[in-house]
Amino acid sequence: MDLARLQDVIERTYGARDRERGVPSTVAWLAEEMGELAQAVRKGDQAQREHEFADVLAWVASLANQVGVDLTHAVERYASGCPTCGSVPCTCP
Repeated sequence: MDLARLQDVIERTYGARDRERGVPSTVAWLAEEMGELAQAVRKGDQAQREHEFADVLAWVASLANQVGVDLTHAVERYASGCPTCGSVPCTCP
């Protein structure tokens, strides 16, 4: 699934509820999911890691939808490699 489709699915599935919840609560949920991801990376198995990565991506998409950010456009910052030096791999000091 690409980022545009993810944003669309999240919007259609949770958009109204997420907007009602609001940006501050969505940020809090995202932070909680990041904590769960960190724990899964440290102590979980592959299935747990995939589950938590998916949850984090879903909350990022929800937050992006609420604040009007197109993730496909946003990630273009990294299309040519490092956004600072422009190299792949990064050659920044």
